[in-house]
Amino acid sequence: MDPEVGENSFEHGRLGALSRWGRFLCGPRNLKFKNMFTWQFGKTIAMGQALSMLICGTAVTCQYLADAGVETPMLQSFLNYTLLLLTYTLVLAFRRGENNIVQILKTKWWKYFLMALTDVEANYTVVKAYQFTTLTSIQLLDCFVIPVLMLLSWIFLKTRYRPLHFIAVAVCLLGVGAMVGADLLAGRDQGSSRHVLLGDGLVLVSAALYAVSNVCQEYTVKNLSRVEFLGMMGLFGTLISGVQMAILESKAIPVISWNWTICLLFVAYTLCMYGLYSFMPVVVNMTSATAVNLSLLTADLFSLFCGMFLFHYNFSGLYIVSFVVITLGFIMFNIVPTYTADQSYATNDRAYHLASSAYVQQDGDIVVDWLQKEGQENEDRIESNHRTHCNGFCSQI
Repeated sequence: MDPEVGENSFEHGRLGALSRWGRFLCGPRNLKFKNMFTWQFGKTIAMGQALSMLICGTAVTCQYLADAGVETPMLQSFLNYTLLLLTYTLVLAFRRGENNIVQILKTKWWKYFLMALTDVEANYTVVKAYQFTTLTSIQLLDCFVIPVLMLLSWIFLKTRYRPLHFIAVAVCLLGVGAMVGADLLAGRDQGSSRHVLLGDGLVLVSAALYAVSNVCQEYTVKNLSRVEFLGMMGLFGTLISGVQMAILESKAIPVISWNWTICLLFVAYTLCMYGLYSFMPVVVNMTSATAVNLSLLTADLFSLFCGMFLFHYNFSGLYIVSFVVITLGFIMFNIVPTYTADQSYATNDRAYHLASSAYVQQDGDIVVDWLQKEGQENEDRIESNHRTHCNGFCSQI
């Protein structure tokens, strides 16, 4: 037997095995470095971290307000929803035709009411949980939003994930574990230990509510309108949080010692929340609600880095490790796009078979190029059919 032939056969076999593993993890797409790390991909990462920094801003201002004896989470939410009302809801009010606020309220008011109620209560329950459980428990259990969000996306949005997506989520959760370990080593296991089970239950309820809210947000901004979503959230969020504030914080608000510092903290918190609500639908539209929540896992780390300078927290090298691991998981999740359940697999299966044989052909590049072209045409056709179906469905709701 010719040694050179045997060596080539071994090389082709190894490439074929790597190809099969790659297709199993990532799907039929022929991923290349220049196609993965594009300007759009970099912008997605940057915008995700910008959202994390906005959450960090809300955490820092909340800490200062708590140190000043101000505990009015519903008032803070009410100010944010009111700002959304004064901008996006007014835009809807001046629109004409079917996109006018009157027409939206006639057909879908109860859906947006439930969405706003879910969002308001998710914000309230997670803040309430700090009174009963510890910071460590909240950081760990709050990650429950990701598997719930993936499940809801699978059921209602027909989103399908590759094995690499599940590996990426596991990597992100590993980074959260490193962050919690760093907190324990630094002695930051803060919070109440009274009624721990109640507090943990509130965190899980909050995570589930956030998942429902984020799925609704993803569907709305991708199929209807970002302005419509924010306008309706501003309208019903203001009403719901206003009523809840009058019931729960009627005694806490009058005793606030108002001064310039307190006022500026309220303004900073409201602007951070307004920016978060305004720009999060943009990132969701670019990626998905699951990807956005993975990027938001770094928000606690940004808060910790700020706390080292503002509140003199102890530093641990595990914080850096956690940030790198979470960012790596987020990149892994976004490298391979998700797909929908109604996608045709006939051409993909054919592509699998021919692509595996392309490695042992001298004209393999020509075959792979043909496969990419055929696959792209199929994806375009599927996307066109899905858009037609979605527009017909959306016009009925």
